[in-house]
Amino acid sequence: MLEKEFEYYVNHQDELVRKYNGKILVIKDQKVIGVFENEIDAIQAVSKDHEIGTFLVHRCEPGEQNYTMSFHSRVPSIAETDYERDGGSAARI
Repeated sequence: MLEKEFEYYVNHQDELVRKYNGKILVIKDQKVIGVFENEIDAIQAVSKDHEIGTFLVHRCEPGEQNYTMSFHSRVPSIAETDYERDGGSAARI
């Protein structure tokens, strides 16, 4: 949904960091439409004129780790479920 905005951030990260390092950016239609100190202020201000879900809110910082995230879930994976269903007794993967 916000692929173009995210792609814009990644492709322009170096120049954005030089200009806005540490700030919260709001990106829409491949343009920075707002710069804020925190996410709440950004969302409150921008959502007055733009529908939520139509803009990206992102902290501007250097490095790939700034836009790469890992998520962990307590929901069992397919492998865990299949193994248990088949009568396995070893620890979960």
